[in-house]
Amino acid sequence: MGMMMSLLGKGVPSGQMLSALTGALYTTFLEKDVKNFDDFHRAVLDMFNVINSALPGKHYDVPSREEIEDFFAEWQASAEAERKDAFVEFMKDTVTLSKLDNYTVITGIVTPPAAMAAKKAAENVPQINIIKAIPDVIFVPSVTVLALISAKISRKMIQGKLGKSAT
Repeated sequence: MGMMMSLLGKGVPSGQMLSALTGALYTTFLEKDVKNFDDFHRAVLDMFNVINSALPGKHYDVPSREEIEDFFAEWQASAEAERKDAFVEFMKDTVTLSKLDNYTVITGIVTPPAAMAAKKAAENVPQINIIKAIPDVIFVPSVTVLALISAKISRKMIQGKLGKSAT
């Protein structure tokens, strides 16, 4: 009884949910016709799509293509009976919870008040006083979403350039 009440209050722990979901998805994975690496990779990506849409609020990062290629070679070499256990173990080892970086969080916190201040200041400028026609409930979320997108893109560009120059 106590276990049921704790599950009602907090829900099923995500580790148990992921394990059960991975086992159930593997049976669906077996139904797909996996002949080569591209089919295998597509099936793994489809599985992550299902996992991320089934678990509300939590999103899991997909393993890199190299990790999936390495596992595919191991998966093909293993016996049919051992494949499910190997697959579940691979998913447990490589699946990581997606995390926000500090820049995204700071951008999300700072942008709404800055957008309101910018809108109030722009209302007094004669050339752009048309901004008064845009309601605050449309302007602030739009500016916030654009700021988050630009922060994410610029962060990826910086990481990409640093990653390329380091190699």
